[in-house]
Amino acid sequence: MGHPTEGMLRRLLDEPAGVPDADRQHVAGCPQCLGALTAARQDAALVGAALASDGGADVDLSAAWGRLTTALPATGPERARGSERARGSERAILPARPGRWRGLLRRPAVAALAVALVLTGAGTAAANDWLPIFHTERIVALQLSTADLIALPDLSAYGDLAVTSQPDVHEVADAAAAVTETGLDVPQVTTLPRGVSGEPAYQVGGKASATFTFSAERAARAASQAGATLPAPPPGLDGSSVRLVAGPGVVQIWNSAAGVPALVVGRAIAPTAFSSGVRFEVMRDYLLSLPGLPDKVAEQLRTFTADGSTLPLPVPADQVSTSSVQVDGRPATLLRTRDRTLAGVVWVADGAVTVVAGSLDPDEVLSVARELR
Repeated sequence: MGHPTEGMLRRLLDEPAGVPDADRQHVAGCPQCLGALTAARQDAALVGAALASDGGADVDLSAAWGRLTTALPATGPERARGSERARGSERAILPARPGRWRGLLRRPAVAALAVALVLTGAGTAAANDWLPIFHTERIVALQLSTADLIALPDLSAYGDLAVTSQPDVHEVADAAAAVTETGLDVPQVTTLPRGVSGEPAYQVGGKASATFTFSAERAARAASQAGATLPAPPPGLDGSSVRLVAGPGVVQIWNSAAGVPALVVGRAIAPTAFSSGVRFEVMRDYLLSLPGLPDKVAEQLRTFTADGSTLPLPVPADQVSTSSVQVDGRPATLLRTRDRTLAGVVWVADGAVTVVAGSLDPDEVLSVARELR
């Protein structure tokens, strides 16, 4: 078969469930198509960042056009890619705007996180209405290739996803206002890195929650479309639900002279998950056996501790390297883009996830993180 059209590649980014399996399989194994898909993702992110409005308000087209033209290359393609990566660091930390929340949950990268939460928890033997089955105590990188992201099934292929609470991300005047809205202690940066100055902008978001209900019928249909047979679900799994909850959160952003984030410091209540009653080890083992989950992803998830305390952090392995470090005696994950333009560190303490990232080198990021008050 020929290469998929540019429109089909873009659909893989925006609506992957609508792309035929044959095209998905071709792209996953074709270096030329994977390269084109990466370029399409970079272009979409660049335009999306420029056209985004604060708090879900109507877009100011004049201001948006100014941001877009500023982001476009002044000296060639590399300038545009660098600007996009810098904006990407902000989007990776900030919660989605309300209008995009459902769409984000259905995209492959975020679906990977949601499915990983389901796969790594451990439940008790009780059968209450909602069992607390997952509480984040540490974060571990889940290495994903572009082919893995494409191959990951949409959550809607396995059941119903209902967003029950949206984060309502918006800007506030200062740290005091952020504390009032979120109840969180806003991290205080002791010493700004070289090249970063001024006061930060503050954004906050409320609690976000979503419920996923497994459907054996829908999963069997998805397996059949993939040319596979669905394993028989264990008793009680069909119709059971998992509820994911995270937030509220606050983020501080120091922009550079170019208008992109030079430093971002964020904190949010760590994700938790609850089950409608099915033992989590039963659900985990069954979901790992389903067709469609890439083998390398399943292998990594099987190595995670089964005590319901490790949050997988999906990381594009071809773009980001990771390593384990310590922040205030707690395990942390250090990330760095392979082009060395961005770095970040994320860790969990006292039920909250804290992130420090920016256009810095790893030593600068760690210095800021270890000196936070």
